[in-house]
Amino acid sequence: MRPLLRSTLSARLVLFAATLLPGLASTVHAQSAAQDTGKQDYSDAERIIFMTEHLGTLQPPQTLAYRFNRHGSLEADFEDRVTLRLSPTTAGACCNGEADFLSAERRLALPRVEDARANPVILYFLEHDVRDMSRLTKGQQNHFRKRIRMAIYQGARVEERALEYLGRPITAREVVIDPYADDPNRARFEQYADKQYVFWLSDAVPGGVFGIASRINAKEAGAEPLVVEEMYLEGATPPDLSALARR
Repeated sequence: MRPLLRSTLSARLVLFAATLLPGLASTVHAQSAAQDTGKQDYSDAERIIFMTEHLGTLQPPQTLAYRFNRHGSLEADFEDRVTLRLSPTTAGACCNGEADFLSAERRLALPRVEDARANPVILYFLEHDVRDMSRLTKGQQNHFRKRIRMAIYQGARVEERALEYLGRPITAREVVIDPYADDPNRARFEQYADKQYVFWLSDAVPGGVFGIASRINAKEAGAEPLVVEEMYLEGATPPDLSALARR
């Protein structure tokens, strides 16, 4: 492990982070990673999602609140919250991060992230997603981690997007991935293989993460999606995911 890339993440989250960015012990230390960009081959999507200092302008202590919504025909709908508490590091900088990801029986136990530069809520959302895909398909979590990492590295679509935060227009970078579109193992979970993920990142919102969503469409044209999960920063106006799915 590189000495500058320390982390107190659990072994599970470290594995996920290392899988997403090969050669890095932890993706939450974006500044150290960014210093090495001349030696590594990173995609635009990797830089936007994992290697931007989303927390660089925040003054801790501070709390970021996100709305979480799950709906679709597969299972019961629910609404919940994600709370990210940011505290100063021992050097007084921003930030150590600790999250309450959902609540009650849905709560995902996640470790504290020290000296985070990129917003750890991204890793938390993806770790939740990987565990849920494993639950639905009985597949291996590492397979889904690897597919997400590969899609962000070589299959992502990135463009500028006009969004709304606290009633005012902002510009965000939208990153879309389809990790299982060309997965050689997709026949094992064909019902879920067309899953699409969308990330919206913007310097105009606290913590840099406007929102993250995933969507699994039904096979029948015009039918309600099987599963849609959306997480948006409090104050963000959700984009139209149905329009996105028709691209």
